[in-house]
Amino acid sequence: MHIDIAFPGWSSRTEILRQRIDPLPLEALAATLDLEIKFAEDEPLPPGWHWLYFNSAVRRSYLAEDGHPRRDSANSFLPPVPLPRRMWAGSRIHYPTNLPIGAGATRTSRILNVTNKEGSAGKLCFVTVEHRISVSIAGSERDCIVEEQGIVYRETNRPQSSSVKKSVAPEKPVQWKERIKPDNVLLFRYSALTFNAHRIHYDERYACDVEGYKNLVVHGPLTATLLQNFARACKPDSRIARFEFKGSSPLFVNEALELQAWLDAENPNLLRMRALDQNGTPAMEASAQLEHT
Repeated sequence: MHIDIAFPGWSSRTEILRQRIDPLPLEALAATLDLEIKFAEDEPLPPGWHWLYFNSAVRRSYLAEDGHPRRDSANSFLPPVPLPRRMWAGSRIHYPTNLPIGAGATRTSRILNVTNKEGSAGKLCFVTVEHRISVSIAGSERDCIVEEQGIVYRETNRPQSSSVKKSVAPEKPVQWKERIKPDNVLLFRYSALTFNAHRIHYDERYACDVEGYKNLVVHGPLTATLLQNFARACKPDSRIARFEFKGSSPLFVNEALELQAWLDAENPNLLRMRALDQNGTPAMEASAQLEHT
């Protein structure tokens, strides 16, 4: 059931941020992911690594209990949704052209819609935001990354079920696999690099006692970045033109996750992907549309 809630002034609200795509955060993320990568000016930014940039430096006194900017703060670009829990549910990303490392870039963000629902899961509010990252090429602005990001607000967590859901096998056998075990250092460093103060990623007592999780939660965009890195490793002769992901359940610190990938049965340039938790339950579904380089 849809619930109409008006947010005057937030429909089509726009924010413009400018930042140089400095290689230093890239080197720090590579070290965080335990990768041996060197970055040079004018090389393409790896897909998914753009989340290191354009993160507002909100003053600590303007943060709410959960670590997000207070809803009544002038620093909050998002509407003042009254529901207490906020989560990045997924994104659809288009990479029309490469974003050069070292370039001065502009991110233009716009709220596309706000939808409220109520059902068996309680009250929910979905906010869709479009981000366009562009650079000036030959005197004109050109989009390098266009992302449609879905954010969901919900009521306080209900007690987690102890039952383990079974994984549904993909239509085509899995062709590539990789196991990763996120630890506290990985979560801490990623929070720092993305200036993410959401306490579910570093404050175990808050994550468990207040938000109802069983442990610290792995960042959704971190998992999405791992999947995009994995896609490039599976098909090194291709570039990612489009990438979509949707989270369905949380992944937790110190629990092994498995990345899986397989080529679509009907489209050889489409890589189907997912991240499974330690019980084999899909936590994130994704796809990468590839272009040969």
